[in-house]
Amino acid sequence: MNLVITMSRRFGTGASMIAHELSKKLNIPVYDKAYIEHEIDTQHFDTESEAIRELAKNPCIILGRSASDILKNKYNVFNIYICAEKEDRIKRIMELESLSYADAKETVEKTDAERADYYYTHTGKAWGDVNDYHMILDTSELGVENCAGILMQYFKRSGYI
Repeated sequence: MNLVITMSRRFGTGASMIAHELSKKLNIPVYDKAYIEHEIDTQHFDTESEAIRELAKNPCIILGRSASDILKNKYNVFNIYICAEKEDRIKRIMELESLSYADAKETVEKTDAERADYYYTHTGKAWGDVNDYHMILDTSELGVENCAGILMQYFKRSGYI
């Protein structure tokens, strides 16, 4: 299996939990912003895109960083977008970060706006456009705890694993 999974997500959807559970099930690493920035510093890559392309030479899960667009022409890449109702995301952030409703709402809105700006700046596209993803999972409907299992079932039936 040489599967590379990119996972874009709205803030507070539980996507990091899904990625880590999927990582355990598939026995492949998860790379996020901090890891990619570390790779740039230690491996002397010129850009995030270069670091992502290098990481994607082996099976992995890449969270965010416009990886779905950077790797769009690769045959072994599966792009996932994780979304959820805004109220559910606010509640999740309230619990995870011990914030008030107003502070969690502000954090969700600010982080979503930053991610949308980052994606547009690096791709020229609208963040979350359904045409950029192979699968969209709504954790409000499916539950965070079910998504890795849904993905595993799909990967098995489709011959990815």
